[in-house]
Amino acid sequence: MRKASALSAESASLDLRVRAASTSDADQIARIYNYYIEHTVITFEENAVTVGEMSARIAEVQSQGLPWLVAEADSSIVGYSYASRWKARSAYRHSVETTIYLKDGSNGRGIGKTLYSALLAILRQRGIHAVMGGAALPNAASVALHESLGFERVATFRQVGFKHDQWVDVAYWQLILAPSS
Repeated sequence: MRKASALSAESASLDLRVRAASTSDADQIARIYNYYIEHTVITFEENAVTVGEMSARIAEVQSQGLPWLVAEADSSIVGYSYASRWKARSAYRHSVETTIYLKDGSNGRGIGKTLYSALLAILRQRGIHAVMGGAALPNAASVALHESLGFERVATFRQVGFKHDQWVDVAYWQLILAPSS
């Protein structure tokens, strides 16, 4: 377990710690995610996720040799991020899609950038070449996070999701990782 480097004075005052997730974190992770399911169009999932389902998701990602990280502040999980396979076919094996969620009310404090930077560092060490990050729009925080980390917007899919009685666009950003030295 490593202490995350502080990217802002506020995140440093949080005593933020980034570590690998475990299935025992599933309850807190599910609570973070379920907020977005119930109250936003940020995720296209429409039914709350149980602790058991979240535990299985964490285990599945990690069984594929991919990272799932959590950010903790004051012994509470304030965000999580993970990588999953971009596509199933073997030629895609060096590409992943990343996901990040922060506990409601935690935006703008450097947590997302610290957590995502830690994830990208692990992916780089593991030889991942291309990283894709998607976001339902509008989502100014996600757009700013991806672009601040060097991602380039590569696609926008119009009206591909329908949730809370509205059509939702999805945009994708891509980052090519340089090999670690």
